Amino acid sequence: MADSSLIETLGRLAADFAQLAILVLGFLAQHLLIIAWFTWWLLAVKWARLWEFLGQGGWVVLLLAMIAGATAWSQIAPSDCACLGFVTISNFWWQLLAVTLLALATLFCGWLQGTIGWRPPQIDLEAPPAGGHDLEPAHH
Repeated sequence: MADSSLIETLGRLAADFAQLAILVLGFLAQHLLIIAWFTWWLLAVKWARLWEFLGQGGWVVLLLAMIAGATAWSQIAPSDCACLGFVTISNFWWQLLAVTLLALATLFCGWLQGTIGWRPPQIDLEAPPAGGHDLEPAHH
């Protein structure tokens, strides 16, 4: 009798685990782009250099890209947003708000990277010198 209860419990546990796995995989599939976005900005971007670039006027480029993206989005899929329930946000403005929130969350990734002290490794994209020899002359 105890064996059948154990087998039944293990069967329910396996079914619950399978259901949990399906739910987690469904969540990951639904949110794959946003997970990849934040993974990239948190783990692959060297924010120390990016902060310097933004501080030298790169923020203007970022701002113009945000406005251009929101404008394109508002023309590709024009709609109003009644997502807050108590107010409707008109076309373009809710897209601009969404793009701004995404940009702020991305900047938060940079702040978080600096706070935890993570620095991604420098990847050299330049080809090694031809011949593989040192440029320094050999001293004999």
